[in-house]
Amino acid sequence: MDALQVVASATQIVSGMIGAVTALEHASRNLDEAPKRIQSLDEFVCELEKLSRRLKQKHVYKLHNPQLDHKIQSLNALIERLHPKISKARRIYSRSKIKNMAKVVWNSMAGDPLGKIGDSIRADLNWWLESQSLAHNVEKAVESTARDVPMRLKINTEQGYPISSKGNFVKSLLEQEDSHRVILIVGLSGIGKSCLARQVASDPPARFLGGAVELGFGHWCSRSACNGNKFEYHKRLARKVCKFLVKIGFWKKIMNEYSGDLEHVCYLLQEALYGKSILILLDDVWEQDIVERFAKLYDNNCKYLVTTRNEAVYEITEAEKVELSKDDITDISKAVLLYHSLLSEEELPGVADGLLERCGHHPLTVAVMGKALRKELRAEKWEKAITNLSTYATCAPGPVSYVNEKEAENTLTIFGSFEFSLDAMPEDSRKLFIALAALSWAEPVPEACVEAIWSVIGQESLFPLVVCKLVEGSLLMKMETDPLYLVHDMVILYLDSKINDSVEILLNESTLEGTAYICPWLLIFGKENIKLNSEQKILHFLSAEAKQAVVILNSIIHVIMASKSISELDSSRASFSSILGPQIAELILTNSESLIAVSAEAITNIFSEDDYCNYFPSLENTGIVSTLASILEICEDPMIQTNISVILAKLAEFGSPETVNKVLEAIPFNQIADFLSPNCEEWHESIFTILMSLTKAGKSKAVEKMFAFEIDKSLLKLLENGSEVAQHDAIVTLKTFYELESPPENGSLRPTNLNLLPWQARFRLERFVLSDGNVPVSPMPQMLEDLIHKLVDSDKMKMLEAMQDLIPIVEKASEPIMRDKILKSQLIKRLSELLQYEHSEKNSIKSQSAFLLTKLACSGGEPCIKMFLEYDIIPELVKMMQCSVTDLQDAAYTALHQMLFGSGGSLILNRVLRMSLVERMTQSLESKSVKTRDVNMQCLLDIVELGNKACLERIFSLQVVEKLIKVEKTSGGSGEILVRFLKGMDKCKNLSVAERRVMKQQVIRKVRAVIRGHKFETRIVGALDACVSEGSKGGTSSSTGKQRK
Repeated sequence: MDALQVVASATQIVSGMIGAVTALEHASRNLDEAPKRIQSLDEFVCELEKLSRRLKQKHVYKLHNPQLDHKIQSLNALIERLHPKISKARRIYSRSKIKNMAKVVWNSMAGDPLGKIGDSIRADLNWWLESQSLAHNVEKAVESTARDVPMRLKINTEQGYPISSKGNFVKSLLEQEDSHRVILIVGLSGIGKSCLARQVASDPPARFLGGAVELGFGHWCSRSACNGNKFEYHKRLARKVCKFLVKIGFWKKIMNEYSGDLEHVCYLLQEALYGKSILILLDDVWEQDIVERFAKLYDNNCKYLVTTRNEAVYEITEAEKVELSKDDITDISKAVLLYHSLLSEEELPGVADGLLERCGHHPLTVAVMGKALRKELRAEKWEKAITNLSTYATCAPGPVSYVNEKEAENTLTIFGSFEFSLDAMPEDSRKLFIALAALSWAEPVPEACVEAIWSVIGQESLFPLVVCKLVEGSLLMKMETDPLYLVHDMVILYLDSKINDSVEILLNESTLEGTAYICPWLLIFGKENIKLNSEQKILHFLSAEAKQAVVILNSIIHVIMASKSISELDSSRASFSSILGPQIAELILTNSESLIAVSAEAITNIFSEDDYCNYFPSLENTGIVSTLASILEICEDPMIQTNISVILAKLAEFGSPETVNKVLEAIPFNQIADFLSPNCEEWHESIFTILMSLTKAGKSKAVEKMFAFEIDKSLLKLLENGSEVAQHDAIVTLKTFYELESPPENGSLRPTNLNLLPWQARFRLERFVLSDGNVPVSPMPQMLEDLIHKLVDSDKMKMLEAMQDLIPIVEKASEPIMRDKILKSQLIKRLSELLQYEHSEKNSIKSQSAFLLTKLACSGGEPCIKMFLEYDIIPELVKMMQCSVTDLQDAAYTALHQMLFGSGGSLILNRVLRMSLVERMTQSLESKSVKTRDVNMQCLLDIVELGNKACLERIFSLQVVEKLIKVEKTSGGSGEILVRFLKGMDKCKNLSVAERRVMKQQVIRKVRAVIRGHKFETRIVGALDACVSEGSKGGTSSSTGKQRK
């Protein structure tokens, strides 16, 4: 029983009490009836009390729900108000009986007190009923409004940095209506500008209805970092603005072809912020035009909090300037020191004030020194730290990159604190930190990359201990929710002076295999000059000994799998494919079986369709097919067999007819059939890729070959015993087979066993096996027109009868003649009009209309789908999914599902995306109706299954995963919903293996971030981990080890 049922039960009793009160009023004129009426009221109140007690006992573990608790409390309040009034009525009756007065005399003296009590009780009861009705109406209004209100953006504050008086001053500026739109926070490096800005933005003034959002720039996004190259600078700035647009949920118009066009992206920025009220934190800005591009945006109520240490940015005139000085941070520096040194104020040595003064009270320097002196109580150690800091500051290298001249002394002090912190660390940690100077740090770096760098230097098992020291010393920062590392901008400046040392450690002092392994990581995550060096070494190693080439290729696969997002994955793949593409023949036409195997694996993970198209046709005359075929004949490793078979299938798909014939002879179809066993799930994804590529290339000839090896029978066995994903892939593959070649007469798919298959399989495959003779003859054309005419009848029953008679007609829409008659008639137009009926008595009409449209989509295919789009049927079906009538919701979802998965489904998907219907479905995930949430969630999962990279990234930007986590939290936290989301991605045929893995890891990271600390965390994360590991059993062989030493 939920809160609504509580109200319903109580309302029944209260409504009955109102009738009893009316009887009590009559009793006020006939006192003989009064005892009976009062007793009746008393019994009603007793029933209410029993109901309240029963509810509390039954839902004792659910009373934490505020809505349920509020309803029960309101019921108890009503009972408390009724008890004294009924007691008073009983006393009035007793007093009137003792006095034995005549009725007229009694009424004239007492003014009918019993009637007044009745009026008072009636008022209480009506008040309660009205309050419940009002609460329900208000709740509906609030829910309706809430669906259109975006989530408030939030910035996380930094721990250990208390709010200062200057922070309160900045807040007061933001609250003023007449203050400038831009507030510049300026000051020396490491003085705490970013910390102050995040403190303010973490709790923005209420006027910023959209909350606050942060966008960091850094030296990477500056002209000096691009060596004055305007094009490169604009490209980087456009990338940053695109990232901002995704953060605020404005994804729909960011297209890949425009992502580097700064002017187009700024136009989108203007559109995205139109009417918004957001506090925007632009952190570590190095260029004046960045602030000006944001500040000139109009028709919004946004304000910009900007941190900078570049004097050029100071010159912006239309801005409030807030300068952080030593005086401003003196009052908080001790608190920063206490937080990082893990000491109380009483434990802090007296010499600590001297250390603070030597640090200039700068928060970054204080934090680094505090962590280096963690839990140190001896005053002499603190005194030595002060002396050493001065020494290190004197000897510290000056910054290589740009820095204001007046900051020179301050910078050297900060660098000195880094040197002091490093000196207190083990040798391994110091060496790793210096090696990290080779990385760019413009964006957070994956933990896998940092671990790869350490693996070249020392023992891999020690990595957690070694990197932990750097994090504890504030030289590295690890993100809470993701396995990513980042560093302070002053640390980046310090590392710039250590690049030569880093190159020496990684590329010169390490073994050949170690250098080969680290080069791909440096190509993607290294500084620009390091990238060029790494690319040259990669080319050298690929043409050197096979052993080093194998290490390089394995490393490339690791780098690809470490991508944080699809955009990063695409960028990495483009870099590697341009290197590997021209080298394919040389790599595969070698005598090393291990090199051929890992080359095949790398190609399947890296190449896109365009890469196959560009590089594979040139291989046709190299003898590559026979080379790979000879390996397959002697190879027994399933991973090598599947990877090489994928390469052969792709050669056929993008090759000449002669190559297709060679490949069809070379492919071991008997092994393919064995791999389709339900027990070989880890190889299914690769096998289905092979089958679909061969089918595209060889058409009916390839299908005949597969029938000869009974591949279709293996697929049918998967339909009976395979996993959900395997069943889906088997259905798609069989459907493709049967469209090209009729099922063999001795095949397993027959009318007799069709009913044994899952309903999805029956629905999609039945037309290939059912005899046309069993289908009724097409009806006469005038019958169709007559039935359509009946659909405008005012008699509901006649309309429903006409719809039933239309079913056999629309089922024949697969026949060209009948389909043309339907398309030329008014049937589809009339059905679209019926979907728009608003009256509840017409619900059965709407439901039957959706059913007819479902049948038309299945049998009529793409021509009918185009008519559906013409009459805007899709938005009406989405609207039906969001109503409160279960039958209509089911009918609408079934129709949309069949349209999406039928012929012309891509047209439906494009319309759904273009009309922002995905956004409407996403909002419905927050509905209180379980049914509404369920049908919209199912439809979103269908879109995940059918979508491409851009579609899935859009779904991510709409926070669908976060909303599904909310649903999980309220539905028991089994993880089943999120697992279905992952399985939807497994079924998506528009993603490569690498893309699918990266996206699934994105989901895992989002879930870990949102669910952290929740009571269902272990259960949900465990379910997802099990799903991911189950789907990646056949993952890259290189994932189990680096194979480089």
